[in-house]
Amino acid sequence: MGIFNMSGGGPWGGGPWGGPPRGGNGQTPRGRGPQPPNVEELLRRGQEQFRKLMPGGIGSGRGIVYIVLAVIVLWLASGLYRVLPDEQGVVLRFGKYVYTTQPGLHLRWPSPIESVLTPKVTRVNRLEVGFRSGTEGAVGRGGGARQVPEEALMLTGDENIVDINFTVFWVINDAMSYLFNIKNPEATVKAVAESAVREVVGRTPIAAALAEGRGKIEQDTQKLLQEILDSYGGGITVTQVQLQKVDPPQPVIDAFRDVQRARADQERKRNEAEAYRNSILPVARGEAVRLVQEAEAYKQQVVAESQGEADRFLSVYTSYLTAEDVTTTRLYIETMQDIFRNANKIVIDKSAQGSGVIPYLPLPALSHFSDHPAPTTSGATGATSQPSTATPPQPSSSGQGQGQRLSPGQVSNQRGAKP
Repeated sequence: MGIFNMSGGGPWGGGPWGGPPRGGNGQTPRGRGPQPPNVEELLRRGQEQFRKLMPGGIGSGRGIVYIVLAVIVLWLASGLYRVLPDEQGVVLRFGKYVYTTQPGLHLRWPSPIESVLTPKVTRVNRLEVGFRSGTEGAVGRGGGARQVPEEALMLTGDENIVDINFTVFWVINDAMSYLFNIKNPEATVKAVAESAVREVVGRTPIAAALAEGRGKIEQDTQKLLQEILDSYGGGITVTQVQLQKVDPPQPVIDAFRDVQRARADQERKRNEAEAYRNSILPVARGEAVRLVQEAEAYKQQVVAESQGEADRFLSVYTSYLTAEDVTTTRLYIETMQDIFRNANKIVIDKSAQGSGVIPYLPLPALSHFSDHPAPTTSGATGATSQPSTATPPQPSSSGQGQGQRLSPGQVSNQRGAKP
C-alpha cells in the first residue's frame, strides 16, 4: 500500500502505529497481539515533521505569519454554508436580521459576526387538536389515537356539547417573520386553531355540525385561523383544516342517536304528509274552481232569464198601452194555449143535437194515434184490420170527462168567454 507498508512498518517506523516489527504471521516477535501507539513518540515525530516545513522554527517570524494565515483561512472558510432545497437561510449579524438567502451555497461573515438559521419552508407541518395519534398513519382509523377531552369538547350554537377532533396543516411562507414575530410558533398555531374552531362551532347547531355543516366548519375555521395568524405576523400559511371526528360525548352518544333516529322519522312523516297534501290540494283547488265557474254560469243564466222576462213584460206592457184590445186578445189566446196544451180536448158538432146522438171528435186519441201508428197484422185470409171506431163513453154523474155529452152552451163555457 502507498502509505503504510505492512511488512516494513508505517511512517513512524515499525508497525502501522510505530510499534515493533511483526513476524510473517502478524504476531510480534514475542507472540503478543498489536500494541497501542506510543503517544509521546507520535508527538515527537509530528514536531520533527513540522520543523522540516518551517526551517526557521515555530518561534520565528515566518512561522508565526504562516500560523496566523492558516488560522485566518480556516476562519473565513467557516463562513461557507449551504441552504437545502426545502429551506431558507436567515442571516443574522450580531443577532440582528440582515437578509434571507435561497437554496444553494452561500458565504457569510464567520462567527461570531454572522450566523445563519435554515428553517424548512416547504415542509407541511401537522398539528393535532383533540387527540394525539400514536403513529402518522393512525389518524382517521382510531386505532392508535389518544383522546384529549379538554381540547375536544366544545359547545355548539344550540347549547349542546360535541366532541371534535381535527388536524391543521400549515407551512412557513416567511422565514424571518416565523422566527422573530412569534416566540413559539407551534404552540401559537395550536392555541389559535383551538380558539378559532370553538368560535365557529359556537355559531353552528349540532345537527349541522354532525352532518352537512362539516365542510363549512372547516372552511370558516381555516379562514379565521389565517386571519388571526396574519394579524400576528407569524409568516405561516394554513393549507387545510380537516375534521377527523365530530360526535356527541361518549356518555350520551346512544341517547343522542335515538333522538336523531326520532328526528329522521319525524322528517320522513313530514315528507309523506307534504306529498299527500300536494296530491290532494290541486284536486280540491280544481273542484273549487269548477264549482265557482258553475255558480257563475248559473248566476249569469238566472240574471239573463230574469232580464229577458222583465224585458218581455215591459214589451207586452208597452204593446198593451199602444193597443189594449189586440194585446188583451193575444194574451187570452196565449193563456188558453198554455191551459189546453196538456188537457183532454173534445169537439162536439152542434148540428146533430136533435138526432139523439152527439158525434164528437176525440182529439187526444187522434194525437196518440198520429204519434204511434197502429200496427197492421195479417190474418188467415190476408185481410188488413181497420182501426176501430171510438165508442162514445157514457156520461158520468159529474158531467165531466172525456166521454161525457155536453150541450153547446157547455162547450162555449169550456172554451171561455170571449173577451
